[in-house]
Amino acid sequence: MTFRVLITAPYFLPVVEEYRERLEVADVEIVTLPVAERLNECDLLPIIESIDGVVCGDDEFTRRVIQHARKLKVISKWGTGIDSIDTVAAAEFGIKVYNTPDAFTDAVADSTLGYILCFARRLVGMNNEMRDGAWRKPEAFALRGRTLGVVGIGNIGRAVIRRARAFGMHLLGNDPIAPPESFLVDSKLQMLPLNDLLEQSDFVTLHCDLNPTSFHLVAKTELQQMQSSAYLINTSRGPVIEEAVLVDALRQRWIAGAALDVFEVEPLPVDSPLRSMDNCLLAPHNANGDSVAHKRVHDSTIGNLLDGLRGDTQPTSAM
Repeated sequence: MTFRVLITAPYFLPVVEEYRERLEVADVEIVTLPVAERLNECDLLPIIESIDGVVCGDDEFTRRVIQHARKLKVISKWGTGIDSIDTVAAAEFGIKVYNTPDAFTDAVADSTLGYILCFARRLVGMNNEMRDGAWRKPEAFALRGRTLGVVGIGNIGRAVIRRARAFGMHLLGNDPIAPPESFLVDSKLQMLPLNDLLEQSDFVTLHCDLNPTSFHLVAKTELQQMQSSAYLINTSRGPVIEEAVLVDALRQRWIAGAALDVFEVEPLPVDSPLRSMDNCLLAPHNANGDSVAHKRVHDSTIGNLLDGLRGDTQPTSAM
């Protein structure tokens, strides 16, 4: 029996030929589509009916798509977040959903600290001014004694906290699920309600899953609660921030700046006002960039796919 497998994960598509032999030995026929960042419902509907398995990125596997996926046995997500997959519908139709938990903890945590250092030490601005011929020494500050607020104390949030502690930062946290007491003691993390964390932090970094409770978690009220000298960093999911309001906050200097690796619409539209703001650092959803970790995820994702096609194991849970 031959399985038709749709591969749409942007990080995996460039290396799919390296895995062709392994897949073909497992009776897999590879199907690909052009992908800029992700496929939406309309992209998937014309092809999904004939597909047995999927290796996906953040594609929109809505209930409607799943209802049309009459042969689909497994969705193997490249990476951790499965918020774009209707897992309830998948379970109803007997489709297994796999992911690769804790895949990019170090890479994303490092990226977050990189943004914090860029803001504190004015690294990007000095580089740009030097290249324009200037010789100006802007005010900068050290991280020791500054306050970092971490929203979402999962694997990545804890990794950020460990790194920030090494810089001597004061650490605040917010999460509906309390972290282990041992971690609180070791890290000297103080858990606070979100509004208190926002009011007290010099930097706020978001590391929460996207779900109904975190959608637009940071909107007008929250941005106005932040200090005017504070910075907001998002390497989680774009819709955790109400982007249109953030644009206003940056224009009107409610906050000092933001660093965004993720956006409500991806790729970020070329006419987005964020692209022209000098107090906003932008990246193309690449905080997870790590060639070693990518190789591990390639292998794990294919392993999950083949397990799902054979019906060998239970789905991996998101973390």
